Amino acid sequence: MFEINTKRFFRTAVVLALATQFIVPVSLVTITETSTAALAATTRTVPAGNRYKNQPRIPFASARRTKASKSTYDAKFDKVVAVLKRDRRLLSSIKRVAKVYKIDPVHMIGAIVGEHTYNYDSLDSAQSYYIKALSYAGIDIDFEYDGEHVKEFVERPQFDRCRKSKKKQSSDTLWSCYERVWNTSFRGRKVDKIRYPKTNFNETFFQPLFAGQSFGLGQLSPLTVLKMTDRVARQSRKRALDASNARNVYKATMDPDISLHYMAAVIQDAIDAYRSVGKVDISKNPGLTATLYNLGDPWSRAAKFRRSGKAWPRENYYGWLVNDRLKDLESIL
Repeated sequence: MFEINTKRFFRTAVVLALATQFIVPVSLVTITETSTAALAATTRTVPAGNRYKNQPRIPFASARRTKASKSTYDAKFDKVVAVLKRDRRLLSSIKRVAKVYKIDPVHMIGAIVGEHTYNYDSLDSAQSYYIKALSYAGIDIDFEYDGEHVKEFVERPQFDRCRKSKKKQSSDTLWSCYERVWNTSFRGRKVDKIRYPKTNFNETFFQPLFAGQSFGLGQLSPLTVLKMTDRVARQSRKRALDASNARNVYKATMDPDISLHYMAAVIQDAIDAYRSVGKVDISKNPGLTATLYNLGDPWSRAAKFRRSGKAWPRENYYGWLVNDRLKDLESIL
């Protein structure tokens, strides 16, 4: 065994103890920095309510539609709320679907009310959408432009970057990439002696018979449905959709039994985007999920928010209404 010089041991201990009063241990600095970095990386929950004191400006197109119907925003809001309150079958479906996608059903209520207050004529009844879905089912539809099907169109070399990954791309990643390439390489441009319209990807290829931008109870577009099909198929018993079967895609936008799943998927996707990229949890703020439901492209918007350095994301005019009238929406459930 080793023998310890007791006096020398205690002298050394005293010197070290005094020295530590003036020297910050390297390990402490490292721990503090690490803790700060970890804290910055954690997800913060966005406070309830609106960040804007007053409602942001409502787009002219929405005002024009409301004026044309000889109505007001308040009247349309009250009407859709009344319709939802008396349609117990629809409310039951909303709650059931929301549970599948692990979101609060008030997010879905907010999206429906927002769409029918600002972007569509007021909702008369959910039953009307079942009828419309049946009528659409009898129409022969193809997703094409100038005789070229969209699935053939995206085989062009400009879209190769969208398929460069060796692993299977999700439907959202793939169709979002196709959309970006359309905007940067084809929209309003002349390519291979063909002049392409200035319209967006969805309007050019996915609405050959209809002038509207979106359809159904949730006012979804066919392109949005195609983006979300993998997410829906993964969490429900609904089969994944394919652009080669336009009739099924339109049915998914029109039939409430199916479209509710796609609405929930859009909202869930927005929450995931802001949690993953923006490092904030928006699941307790229906006005923000409604804003993103209205605007789309949540992953890019989450990245932009993170770069902005702002404390919290902010609602638009559509989401502002949802937060402002949240008690009315919660009373529906």
